[in-house]
Amino acid sequence: MRQIIALGGGGFSMEPDNPLLDLYILKQAKKANPQICFVPTASGDSDNYISRYYNFFNQLDCEPSHLSLFAPPTRDLESFILEKDIIYVGGGNTKNLLALWKEWGLDNILRKAWDQGVILAGVSAGSICWFEEGVTDSFGDGLEPINCLGLIQGSNCPHYDGEVERRSAFHKLVESKKIQSGIAADDGVAIHYTEQGISKIVSSRPSAKAYSVSFDTKVIETELPTEFLGVY
Repeated sequence: MRQIIALGGGGFSMEPDNPLLDLYILKQAKKANPQICFVPTASGDSDNYISRYYNFFNQLDCEPSHLSLFAPPTRDLESFILEKDIIYVGGGNTKNLLALWKEWGLDNILRKAWDQGVILAGVSAGSICWFEEGVTDSFGDGLEPINCLGLIQGSNCPHYDGEVERRSAFHKLVESKKIQSGIAADDGVAIHYTEQGISKIVSSRPSAKAYSVSFDTKVIETELPTEFLGVY
């Protein structure tokens, strides 16, 4: 079964005192102490980001590791990735992430991991990357569309309620057909895909939601059923 869990925002990097989304991700491995691997490429392998990851996940029932493309743990990246239960991609610059992944062949390795049932997850850039297209600020000022890996059909816009310009920018891009219809997620929301379908949407914040956004003579935004995971 192929699964992707796309976070609009939240998780350990944004909600260090609220582990609900990350606990949900770990639970999907359906095993004790799953192996979870953090991929911080989009942040330029930020030491601070990696430290926060270990500080957080070392407190949970799992075996955390990380993959640095600036200091690779092994020449055999494929074996390193395929032995994991969960791959968790961090936020940052999506354009740089995609460029580096392609150069290292990590894009194809992650496709293979997905096909073999490794759970793929991520926040912000780590959410956008799995879709055909995403809304990104990777190019500097302003928000623009970017072509991504295409494991999930359609487009994705994270931080829908967390950044002032996100909602209007996504609407304008869909209306002008610069980006195809897709899914937007507030901070604190995780969209769980099984194959190409959404199996569940969960949130760590009571009012956080996900939305489908399309265009048919006008922009149509539809709130999607979202389950609040409760107070930790």
